[in-house]
Amino acid sequence: MTEPNDATAGYVPISCDLHSEYELAILRRQWLHLVWTDRNVVHDEMVLPLDLKTTAHHEEYLVCRTKDDTTHEIRLDHVRRISTA
Repeated sequence: MTEPNDATAGYVPISCDLHSEYELAILRRQWLHLVWTDRNVVHDEMVLPLDLKTTAHHEEYLVCRTKDDTTHEIRLDHVRRISTA
């Protein structure tokens, strides 16, 4: 078994309510405005949520696509702000 690296260390689970919000947005194919951090870079983009996934170390990620057709896997505890489009 591999150890989590610095990018995945210290994962903090999100609330069930927020998790449900992501699931509904996926089912409804609803664009979201997200602000998230990734390796000290702040991203502020509109995304189309596609799926939720969990790693072997129990970190949860939102798989999504941006308007320029780039796919991202965003660690849920790195999302700083979420709103519907």
